[in-house]
Amino acid sequence: MDVFLWVIVPYLCLATFVVGHFWRYRYDKFGWTTRSSQLYEDRLLRLGSPMFHFGMLGVVGGHVIGLLVPRSWTAAVGIDDHIYHYVAVIGGLIAGALTVVGMVILIYRRRTVGPVFSATTMMDKVMYLFLAVVIVLGMWNTIAGSIFTIGGEYNYREGVSVWYRSFLAFQPDAALMAEAPIGFQLHALTAFGLFALWPFTRLVHVFSAPVGYLTRPYIVYRTRDDATLGSRSSRRGWDRTSR
Repeated sequence: MDVFLWVIVPYLCLATFVVGHFWRYRYDKFGWTTRSSQLYEDRLLRLGSPMFHFGMLGVVGGHVIGLLVPRSWTAAVGIDDHIYHYVAVIGGLIAGALTVVGMVILIYRRRTVGPVFSATTMMDKVMYLFLAVVIVLGMWNTIAGSIFTIGGEYNYREGVSVWYRSFLAFQPDAALMAEAPIGFQLHALTAFGLFALWPFTRLVHVFSAPVGYLTRPYIVYRTRDDATLGSRSSRRGWDRTSR
Protein backbone atom coordinates (compact mmCIF):
# COMPACT_ATOMS: atom_id res chain seq x y z
CA MET A 1 0.00 0.00 0.00
CA ASP A 2 2.86 2.40 0.78
CA VAL A 3 4.37 1.82 -2.66
CA PHE A 4 0.97 2.35 -4.29
CA LEU A 5 0.25 5.61 -2.41
CA TRP A 6 3.71 7.18 -2.49
CA VAL A 7 5.21 5.83 -5.72
CA ILE A 8 2.52 4.69 -8.19
CA VAL A 9 -0.15 7.35 -7.51
CA PRO A 10 2.24 10.34 -7.58
CA TYR A 11 3.83 9.23 -10.85
CA LEU A 12 0.41 8.61 -12.41
CA CYS A 13 -0.64 12.12 -11.43
CA LEU A 14 2.63 13.55 -12.76
CA ALA A 15 2.21 11.73 -16.07
CA THR A 16 -1.38 12.98 -16.34
CA PHE A 17 -0.16 16.51 -15.61
CA VAL A 18 2.45 16.43 -18.40
CA VAL A 19 0.53 14.46 -21.05
CA GLY A 20 -2.71 16.29 -20.24
CA HIS A 21 -1.17 19.69 -20.90
CA PHE A 22 0.27 18.47 -24.21
CA TRP A 23 -3.12 17.08 -25.23
CA ARG A 24 -4.97 20.22 -24.13
CA TYR A 25 -2.67 22.51 -26.09
CA ARG A 26 -2.71 20.23 -29.11
CA TYR A 27 -6.48 19.69 -29.38
CA ASP A 28 -8.02 22.56 -27.39
CA LYS A 29 -5.71 25.49 -28.05
CA PHE A 30 -8.58 27.97 -28.23
CA GLY A 31 -9.84 26.71 -24.88
CA TRP A 32 -6.48 27.46 -23.24
CA THR A 33 -7.79 30.44 -21.32
CA THR A 34 -8.88 31.65 -17.91
CA ARG A 35 -12.44 31.96 -19.24
CA SER A 36 -12.53 35.45 -17.73
CA SER A 37 -15.84 36.68 -16.31
CA GLN A 38 -14.74 40.25 -15.69
CA LEU A 39 -17.39 41.58 -18.08
CA TYR A 40 -20.11 40.20 -15.82
CA GLU A 41 -18.84 41.67 -12.55
CA ASP A 42 -15.60 43.40 -11.57
CA ARG A 43 -16.07 44.89 -8.08
CA LEU A 44 -15.59 41.64 -6.16
CA LEU A 45 -13.11 40.43 -8.76
CA ARG A 46 -10.85 43.44 -8.19
CA LEU A 47 -10.83 42.61 -4.49
CA GLY A 48 -10.59 38.82 -4.46
CA SER A 49 -8.37 38.11 -7.46
CA PRO A 50 -5.26 40.04 -6.31
CA MET A 51 -5.53 38.59 -2.81
CA PHE A 52 -5.80 35.06 -4.16
CA HIS A 53 -3.02 35.35 -6.72
CA PHE A 54 -0.52 37.16 -4.49
CA GLY A 55 -1.30 34.72 -1.70
CA MET A 56 -0.70 31.79 -4.04
CA LEU A 57 2.65 33.27 -5.07
CA GLY A 58 3.66 33.22 -1.42
CA VAL A 59 2.34 29.69 -0.92
CA VAL A 60 4.16 28.33 -3.99
CA GLY A 61 7.35 30.16 -3.06
CA GLY A 62 7.24 28.71 0.45
CA HIS A 63 6.75 25.20 -0.91
CA VAL A 64 9.63 25.58 -3.34
CA ILE A 65 11.97 26.63 -0.53
CA GLY A 66 10.66 24.08 1.97
CA LEU A 67 10.64 21.09 -0.38
CA LEU A 68 13.56 21.72 -2.71
CA VAL A 69 16.10 23.44 -0.47
CA PRO A 70 17.81 20.90 1.83
CA ARG A 71 18.25 21.65 5.50
CA SER A 72 22.03 21.54 5.12
CA TRP A 73 21.95 24.40 2.61
CA THR A 74 20.15 26.82 4.92
CA ALA A 75 22.40 25.79 7.80
CA ALA A 76 25.46 26.46 5.64
CA VAL A 77 24.43 30.11 5.16
CA GLY A 78 23.80 30.61 8.87
CA ILE A 79 20.03 30.08 9.06
CA ASP A 80 19.37 27.82 12.03
CA ASP A 81 16.24 25.74 12.54
CA HIS A 82 14.65 28.27 14.92
CA ILE A 83 14.90 31.19 12.50
CA TYR A 84 13.79 29.06 9.54
CA HIS A 85 10.85 27.71 11.53
CA TYR A 86 9.78 31.19 12.66
CA VAL A 87 9.91 32.69 9.15
CA ALA A 88 8.19 29.66 7.60
CA VAL A 89 5.29 29.72 10.09
CA ILE A 90 4.66 33.47 9.94
CA GLY A 91 5.08 33.70 6.17
CA GLY A 92 3.03 30.56 5.57
CA LEU A 93 0.12 31.73 7.70
CA ILE A 94 0.05 35.17 6.08
CA ALA A 95 0.18 33.76 2.54
CA GLY A 96 -2.35 31.05 3.39
CA ALA A 97 -4.80 33.46 5.02
CA LEU A 98 -4.53 35.85 2.07
CA THR A 99 -5.21 32.97 -0.33
CA VAL A 100 -8.17 31.67 1.64
CA VAL A 101 -9.83 35.08 1.96
CA GLY A 102 -9.32 35.76 -1.74
CA MET A 103 -10.70 32.36 -2.68
CA VAL A 104 -13.76 32.83 -0.44
CA ILE A 105 -14.50 36.14 -2.16
CA LEU A 106 -14.12 34.57 -5.61
CA ILE A 107 -16.34 31.61 -4.73
CA TYR A 108 -18.95 33.94 -3.21
CA ARG A 109 -18.85 36.03 -6.39
CA ARG A 110 -19.19 32.96 -8.58
CA ARG A 111 -22.16 31.70 -6.57
CA THR A 112 -24.10 34.95 -6.15
CA VAL A 113 -23.56 36.70 -9.50
CA GLY A 114 -26.00 35.10 -11.95
CA PRO A 115 -24.03 35.34 -15.23
CA VAL A 116 -20.82 34.20 -13.51
CA PHE A 117 -22.59 31.24 -11.94
CA SER A 118 -24.11 30.31 -15.30
CA ALA A 119 -20.63 30.30 -16.84
CA THR A 120 -19.30 27.98 -14.11
CA THR A 121 -18.60 24.44 -15.31
CA MET A 122 -18.47 21.21 -13.36
CA MET A 123 -14.67 21.15 -13.69
CA ASP A 124 -14.57 24.63 -12.13
CA LYS A 125 -16.43 23.32 -9.08
CA VAL A 126 -14.17 20.26 -8.78
CA MET A 127 -11.10 22.47 -9.17
CA TYR A 128 -12.26 24.85 -6.43
CA LEU A 129 -12.99 21.90 -4.13
CA PHE A 130 -9.54 20.35 -4.54
CA LEU A 131 -7.84 23.73 -4.27
CA ALA A 132 -9.69 24.58 -1.08
CA VAL A 133 -8.90 21.22 0.53
CA VAL A 134 -5.21 21.50 -0.38
CA ILE A 135 -4.91 25.01 1.07
CA VAL A 136 -6.87 24.25 4.25
CA LEU A 137 -4.87 21.08 4.92
CA GLY A 138 -1.63 22.96 4.35
CA MET A 139 -2.61 25.64 6.86
CA TRP A 140 -3.76 23.02 9.33
CA ASN A 141 -0.40 21.25 9.11
CA THR A 142 1.33 24.56 9.79
CA ILE A 143 -0.87 25.38 12.78
CA ALA A 144 -1.13 21.89 14.29
CA GLY A 145 2.45 20.88 13.63
CA SER A 146 4.14 24.16 14.49
CA ILE A 147 1.93 25.91 17.05
CA PHE A 148 -0.15 23.28 18.80
CA THR A 149 2.61 20.63 18.42
CA ILE A 150 0.06 17.85 18.70
CA GLY A 151 1.94 14.64 19.36
CA GLY A 152 5.24 16.49 19.12
CA GLU A 153 6.46 18.75 16.35
CA TYR A 154 7.08 16.98 13.04
CA ASN A 155 10.11 18.16 11.04
CA TYR A 156 8.89 17.86 7.46
CA ARG A 157 12.33 18.84 6.16
CA GLU A 158 13.65 15.47 7.27
CA GLY A 159 10.69 13.49 5.97
CA VAL A 160 8.33 14.97 3.38
CA SER A 161 10.97 17.19 1.77
CA VAL A 162 13.46 14.34 1.41
CA TRP A 163 10.75 12.13 -0.11
CA TYR A 164 9.74 14.86 -2.56
CA ARG A 165 13.31 15.34 -3.77
CA SER A 166 13.74 11.57 -4.11
CA PHE A 167 10.47 11.49 -6.06
CA LEU A 168 11.75 14.13 -8.50
CA ALA A 169 15.00 12.18 -8.83
CA PHE A 170 12.97 9.05 -9.76
CA GLN A 171 14.24 7.24 -6.68
CA PRO A 172 11.25 7.63 -4.33
CA ASP A 173 11.52 6.41 -0.75
CA ALA A 174 7.94 5.50 0.16
CA ALA A 175 8.84 4.86 3.80
CA LEU A 176 9.47 8.57 4.40
CA MET A 177 5.90 9.52 3.53
CA ALA A 178 4.46 6.45 5.23
CA GLU A 179 5.92 7.72 8.52
CA ALA A 180 4.58 11.28 8.08
CA PRO A 181 1.53 12.47 10.06
CA ILE A 182 -1.86 11.90 8.44
CA GLY A 183 -2.29 15.63 7.78
CA PHE A 184 0.80 15.77 5.59
CA GLN A 185 -0.23 12.59 3.80
CA LEU A 186 -3.70 13.93 2.98
CA HIS A 187 -2.20 17.24 1.90
CA ALA A 188 0.19 15.48 -0.48
CA LEU A 189 -2.43 13.14 -1.97
CA THR A 190 -4.93 15.95 -2.51
CA ALA A 191 -2.22 18.10 -4.09
CA PHE A 192 -1.32 15.32 -6.53
CA GLY A 193 -5.01 14.94 -7.34
CA LEU A 194 -5.11 18.66 -8.13
CA PHE A 195 -2.08 18.27 -10.41
CA ALA A 196 -3.86 15.45 -12.26
CA LEU A 197 -6.93 17.67 -12.77
CA TRP A 198 -4.86 20.73 -13.70
CA PRO A 199 -4.67 20.25 -17.51
CA PHE A 200 -8.46 19.94 -17.78
CA THR A 201 -9.34 23.13 -15.90
CA ARG A 202 -8.81 26.86 -16.27
CA LEU A 203 -5.58 26.48 -14.26
CA VAL A 204 -3.73 25.97 -17.55
CA HIS A 205 -3.50 29.77 -17.81
CA VAL A 206 -0.66 29.60 -15.26
CA PHE A 207 1.61 28.49 -18.11
CA SER A 208 0.54 31.28 -20.43
CA ALA A 209 2.57 34.47 -20.73
CA PRO A 210 2.21 37.27 -23.31
CA VAL A 211 5.79 36.87 -24.49
CA GLY A 212 4.80 37.70 -28.06
CA TYR A 213 3.83 41.22 -27.01
CA LEU A 214 7.52 42.01 -26.52
CA THR A 215 8.40 41.42 -30.18
CA ARG A 216 5.21 42.12 -32.11
CA PRO A 217 5.09 45.29 -34.26
CA TYR A 218 3.31 48.37 -33.09
CA ILE A 219 -0.35 48.76 -33.92
CA VAL A 220 -0.86 52.05 -35.77
CA TYR A 221 -4.17 53.82 -35.20
CA ARG A 222 -5.01 56.45 -37.84
CA THR A 223 -7.90 58.84 -38.20
CA ARG A 224 -10.19 58.41 -41.17
CA ASP A 225 -8.91 60.25 -44.24
CA ASP A 226 -11.42 62.80 -45.52
CA ALA A 227 -10.24 62.12 -49.08
CA THR A 228 -11.59 58.59 -48.91
CA LEU A 229 -15.10 59.89 -48.33
CA GLY A 230 -15.35 61.17 -51.91
CA SER A 231 -14.56 59.60 -55.23
CA ARG A 232 -10.80 59.97 -54.84
CA SER A 233 -8.87 57.03 -53.47
CA SER A 234 -6.29 57.65 -50.78
CA ARG A 235 -2.59 57.42 -51.59
CA ARG A 236 -0.93 54.20 -50.41
CA GLY A 237 1.95 54.36 -47.99
CA TRP A 238 2.88 56.47 -45.01
CA ASP A 239 2.06 60.18 -44.72
CA ARG A 240 4.73 62.59 -43.58
CA THR A 241 4.01 63.97 -40.12
CA SER A 242 4.82 67.46 -38.90
CA ARG A 243 7.32 67.94 -36.11
